[in-house]
Amino acid sequence: MSIKNNLLNIKSSLPEHVTLVAVSKTKPVTDLMEAYNAGQRIFGENKIQEMTEKWEQMPKDIQWHMIGHVQTNKVKFMAEYVSLIHGVDSLKLLHEINRQAQKHNRVIDCLLQIHIAEEETKFGLDENELNEILNFVQNNEEGFKNIRIVGLMGMATFTDNQEQIKKEFLHLKSIFDANQNLKSEICNLKSLSMGMSGDYKLAIECGSTMIRVGSSIFGGR
Repeated sequence: MSIKNNLLNIKSSLPEHVTLVAVSKTKPVTDLMEAYNAGQRIFGENKIQEMTEKWEQMPKDIQWHMIGHVQTNKVKFMAEYVSLIHGVDSLKLLHEINRQAQKHNRVIDCLLQIHIAEEETKFGLDENELNEILNFVQNNEEGFKNIRIVGLMGMATFTDNQEQIKKEFLHLKSIFDANQNLKSEICNLKSLSMGMSGDYKLAIECGSTMIRVGSSIFGGR
């Protein structure tokens, strides 16, 4: 099937409240343009340099999502245009995103990444670290005028055990629900980003509002 058909098939099966991020890392601009011409406007990349090259070449009504791990010294390269940064896992990184966004007179939306998998290699905050960051940011709003924390993100363990994946997704959903009372200019958790090509249907069942799908749209790498 073509990229267009793959995309339209997936979109037709999604509930209205779920946002589809087309994960386009390693794919050429021609593939992205096929998805763009089929109506896709949100693309996710995991390398800032590659994302920037694509941003320079492609239409400017695209929302670019940074879905990979972010090093603080690389933030400046995407601050001019990035729409949403998925994997924010430290206060230091939030400070740097705010600083770079200020230079471009922008407000950058961020998701805080929660560690829900059993794999040590996955990045993310535990619940205590999450609460510390949320409290700090809300108590120091003057210092964070150029970011918005709009939700949470998490990646399940890479396993075929559906029960384990479901347990991890539901754990993240419970953390998300527990913070729904935060309604400030800087913190308003509306988005829950969980689920990829292999598990997005289960993620949606568990409450995901944003899925990151690559191979099911563009084919394997």
